Amino acid sequence: MEDSINQVAILHRISNIVASELSLDEMLGEIIGITSQVTGCDACLVYLIEQESGEIVLRASQVPHAADLGYLRMKMGEGVTGWVAEHKSVVALSSCAATDHRFKRFPALIEDTYEAFLSVPLVNKGDVIGVINVHHRKEHVHTPDEVALLTFVGEQMGTAISHSGLLEENARLQEEAQEAKRQLEIRKLVERAKGILQTRHNLTEEEAYLRLRNESRRLRRPMRELAEAIILAEDLSRKSEAQ
Repeated sequence: MEDSINQVAILHRISNIVASELSLDEMLGEIIGITSQVTGCDACLVYLIEQESGEIVLRASQVPHAADLGYLRMKMGEGVTGWVAEHKSVVALSSCAATDHRFKRFPALIEDTYEAFLSVPLVNKGDVIGVINVHHRKEHVHTPDEVALLTFVGEQMGTAISHSGLLEENARLQEEAQEAKRQLEIRKLVERAKGILQTRHNLTEEEAYLRLRNESRRLRRPMRELAEAIILAEDLSRKSEAQ
């Protein structure tokens, strides 16, 4: 009865996460927490497949791996993790995990010295987007319920991660668009200021730019501010001459 209650609580937690607007990092943290709760593991690692390279990259871990997150990577089919990603299948090794013919040890991962290993795919709409790895220091028999529940986590959280990743990608693209717009505005201001200097002081375009740049450095002011000051002074001068 207690196990049933725990499973209902976990399913409810997953449902809330899937419906949330958590960031990708927060989502990965939730996977670690749920996986630990489901399996009672000693370590959990979450990998995501990088779209650009097609490589499987370590993105979150229960045991601290700050220096390896985003850097430790493997190719599709490499190691048990790569095999799971390639075949969209679960691998459960209850003991002597390192002796499995698919196993590849990574020196940076203390988890690779543990006895038991369970690896399930993170899936979104039938496509594998990553892998959840569960490690136990000592021999551990993964029960059918445990495997089924973690597989469910992989399926549901895969969808949530894809949604979260899409939101972050859209936010990144919007930020890049805004930055491109700012840079374009700066270039327009600098070009106008250059034209004013060329006309007022009979300078070449290159000389006008160098004067702007050098004054910006001397005054320790952004070139945009200096350009705006030159344009404002020019506008005021023209108004005064017009009167």
